[in-house]
Amino acid sequence: MGFGSGLSPWAPGTVGTLWAWASFLLMSYWLDTTQLAWVLTAALPLGWWVSTITAEHMQVNDPSSIVWDEIAAFWWVLFIWMPAGFGGQFAAFILFRLFDAIKPGPVGWADQAFHGQGWRGGFGIMFDDVVAAFCTLLTLALWQATQ
Repeated sequence: MGFGSGLSPWAPGTVGTLWAWASFLLMSYWLDTTQLAWVLTAALPLGWWVSTITAEHMQVNDPSSIVWDEIAAFWWVLFIWMPAGFGGQFAAFILFRLFDAIKPGPVGWADQAFHGQGWRGGFGIMFDDVVAAFCTLLTLALWQATQ
């Protein structure tokens, strides 16, 4: 539940993504690039496992309070997009939230394809956000290529 950020009564996914942004900046201050990459890599399978167990205990396929999917995916966006100034980071945040909330095209497919219970459902909780992160990075790269 993203260190409590998923318990927000207002837009828990957005609050979780904000927590991801702040925590990434703190981690990047203390960890070198290799250490940060290891933490981010571990966050994905850990998120799959934790999301599976939490959803099963809550008896809901994709509870909105689970925000580890937003956190792990947005960490990867920032890891790849950095070093970006505040404006670039904010653009990444807005794009990621739009892709995650609206779920256009491949994000919507990813959300529906792995919806369910058990390990498949836990994977689905994580996967649509990973696809949203990919779409965010693709959009940022295309935008940067036109500059």
